[in-house]
Amino acid sequence: MESRTIGQNEAGQRFDKYLTKYLSKAPLSFIYKMLRKKNITLNGKKAAGTEILKNQDVIKIFLSDDTFEKFSVDEETLKKNFNFLASLKLNGLKVIYEDEDILAASKPINMLSQKADPDDISANERLMGYLIGIGALTLDEYKNFKPSVCNRLDRNTSGLVIAGKSLRGLQKMSELLKDRTMDKYYLTIVEGVMKEPSVVRGYLKKDEQTNRVQIFSEDGEDRVWIETGYEPLRTNGTVTLLKVKLVTGKTHQIRGHLASLGHPLLGDVKYGAAKRADMKHYFLHAETLCFPENMGELKNLSGRVVTAKEPVYFAKMINKQFGK
Repeated sequence: MESRTIGQNEAGQRFDKYLTKYLSKAPLSFIYKMLRKKNITLNGKKAAGTEILKNQDVIKIFLSDDTFEKFSVDEETLKKNFNFLASLKLNGLKVIYEDEDILAASKPINMLSQKADPDDISANERLMGYLIGIGALTLDEYKNFKPSVCNRLDRNTSGLVIAGKSLRGLQKMSELLKDRTMDKYYLTIVEGVMKEPSVVRGYLKKDEQTNRVQIFSEDGEDRVWIETGYEPLRTNGTVTLLKVKLVTGKTHQIRGHLASLGHPLLGDVKYGAAKRADMKHYFLHAETLCFPENMGELKNLSGRVVTAKEPVYFAKMINKQFGK
């Protein structure tokens, strides 16, 4: 028999979801069978699996050692992965804001937000390494909950990524992003002159083979609704510095939407910008996150504005194009 007490980072999830992580190799049918037979109990009582776990709930699992070994996570592999994460450095990531539930960091270019392939080392892994290093993530916690980056930035987009440190933080950030109740502002430089602020709408379709998107004025197969606001800040008659509000958040939305208006991001050859020897990437920076006024349990975030200063290379380009 094993007994586990639910901690803060495990509370708030469905009981069956917790069990599928704890007994990760077990079929869901087996888990439900054990619940029905009271071989798995919650607070000493029979459970259906649909219960929402609370802090300090007690789970008891009455299984043989052989069954545990068959269905649970390989401890050695888990420790190996944990120790690998502990060895990682931030490598250019800068922690901007942190509390017990969330963490916001500024990501440099040439870094993935989350893994694309199993061997990738992304901002997600580096932030877990940071949390292990400061003692905010223990091996025991890592077995059942893994902090995660909630928003994805393209590899060569710099700026704010936000991660859930606790389960409730992760769930709330995912909710805000899904409901679009957290305002997200970007800084970019585009080709051409743009003088008036506007909100533009359309439909985006991604080509998985070319990893490019197309923008359409009408709905159609595999097209998703997008909305992008922008405000010109400065122009030199050739390029324009824009503040962009990302209303929806789809793959390459800012890059594709502005390019469809005839204003590709400076250096974004993929979307039609002029190829220049002095530019190896485009200029796009996730600058500001604005949280809603009422954040409920996450009261530290109510009305909070988090800002990440643009990187040095970006600031130099602004000075070069528009002067100090």
